[in-house]
Amino acid sequence: MALEQKLSLKLAQKLVMTPSLQQAIKLLQMTRMELDTLVTQELVENPVLEDVTEGQEEAAPEEPVEREAEPEKANGEPEPGDSIENIDLDAYFGEYWESSGYPSMREVREAPPFENSLSHEPDLYDHLLWQLHMSGVDPRRRQICELIIGNLNPDGFLVATLEEIEELAAADDEPCTREEVEEALGLVRTFDPPGVGCRDLRESLVLQLDARGVAADHIARRVLEEHWELFLRRQFPAIAKKLGIELAELEPAVELIRTLETRPGREFGSERAQYIEPDVHVYKVGGEYLIQLNDDGLPRLRVSRAYRRMLQTMRHDSSQSEAKQFIKDKIRSAVWLIKSLDQRQRTIYKVASSIIRQQRDFLDHGIERLKPMVLRDVAEDIGMHESTVSRVVSNKYIHTPRGVFPMKFFFHSGIDREYGDNISSLSVKRKIEQLIAAEDPKRPLSDSELMRILNREGIQIARRTVAKYRDELGVPSSTDRKQIF
Repeated sequence: MALEQKLSLKLAQKLVMTPSLQQAIKLLQMTRMELDTLVTQELVENPVLEDVTEGQEEAAPEEPVEREAEPEKANGEPEPGDSIENIDLDAYFGEYWESSGYPSMREVREAPPFENSLSHEPDLYDHLLWQLHMSGVDPRRRQICELIIGNLNPDGFLVATLEEIEELAAADDEPCTREEVEEALGLVRTFDPPGVGCRDLRESLVLQLDARGVAADHIARRVLEEHWELFLRRQFPAIAKKLGIELAELEPAVELIRTLETRPGREFGSERAQYIEPDVHVYKVGGEYLIQLNDDGLPRLRVSRAYRRMLQTMRHDSSQSEAKQFIKDKIRSAVWLIKSLDQRQRTIYKVASSIIRQQRDFLDHGIERLKPMVLRDVAEDIGMHESTVSRVVSNKYIHTPRGVFPMKFFFHSGIDREYGDNISSLSVKRKIEQLIAAEDPKRPLSDSELMRILNREGIQIARRTVAKYRDELGVPSSTDRKQIF
């Protein structure tokens, strides 16, 4: 069978992601920090883009530039392939020439010097080193103590063995002995906070009792040293029986142990509060909720007037075709960036408006009235695709009179009710939390009892779902919540 070549025509429709559409989608899911980084990078790389400062905004507007006519060849025909010249830029992008489509909320204020804003609070390592250097010990012991302090985790527990400390402290001409390591460890354990430098929790709790001056024969100390496993399993009647005391006599000792710190280094933890700058602000004015986008800090962009004039002067100069093409490409890139930023703000505003409109009961009455909602509800309301809504709510925050929430907070599945509308899973979690807070500590509610209470209120929920929600709330089981005393 012979092979032959044929030409054929085929008409087909295909969805193509243009570069401008890809850019708009990319901008839509960016956080404020990522967006600010991208815009700053574009300002550096694209000379046609300008950041409109306050001084430039107040400058007198320049005289209007004549609209560029379509260039023609010598034979009178327009140049093919030069699409940007075939578009009336002033008419098509008129609102984007001078600045971006959204107003700035920036305030002009003089910031303090940057070096004055730097601060560093001492962590556990710094705090212990400061005490070591103030103790006046000899250099050899100080060296071993520094090795011990360096092998403490953020909670203050020793993560290295004594053998490892010996090897690290041993020098070529001076080996380290176990006695030296134990003496140095004993010194570190006298430092603040009490309980630091221990190898496990039991040892740390005993050391904290020593720091409080608790006697060696105290019941609390005997519980930790002799019956630690029973204490962990909360078998208080068995502990009282082994100690030969009444259960009521054991209660003060258990309460004393509960006041001890399970993580001695917690006070010097390096965790710091994370400050969130919301993308949307919601205000209640006269019974209505108003939405305001947070544009503070975002630069206002416009196409440079100087490059526009330059392009006008070069339109009939065929010797500078390469420079003309460069300016045209940069103008096209700048205009599409400004349009994409404007479209991003408009889309966020639409999504936020739909969320506020559908969750008005939550804003008025609290989380008990939070309505179950999915991405499709907002997508159908504003006439957009679910994927677009998903990109909008990703890593963005909204400030409401009820507090600051991630925009994803408002999207939760619903649970069936025997009467009325479905109830949000967050509202069910809140009810479980309230029921547990009001329970009798000596007879805590089990997951099955919580399920029956919710079922009586018309909420159709299974026991395993109650257990899952309880775990997500960080609440222990009824066995662990039960108080013996």
